[in-house]
Amino acid sequence: MAMNKDEIYNMMADEISKRFNLKRESITPNLNFLTDVDADSIDFVELILELEDMFNVEIPDEDAENLITLQQTVEYIAAHQE
Repeated sequence: MAMNKDEIYNMMADEISKRFNLKRESITPNLNFLTDVDADSIDFVELILELEDMFNVEIPDEDAENLITLQQTVEYIAAHQE
């Protein structure tokens, strides 16, 4: 069953908090993966793979490159759930 955007956001925020050692309350919809997270490209590939598993979606590389903020990623996942 497809999840709503709030559920997706909360699951993603929890994962980002854990994975990148960020305080959960510091994570906002405007979180920018390029500037607000201390991570390299391998970290982001691993995050995308985890999100694909968590939400049962496929995120092609060309789409992943355009997912800059947490909110954009939530919107993408909500639109592409099966």
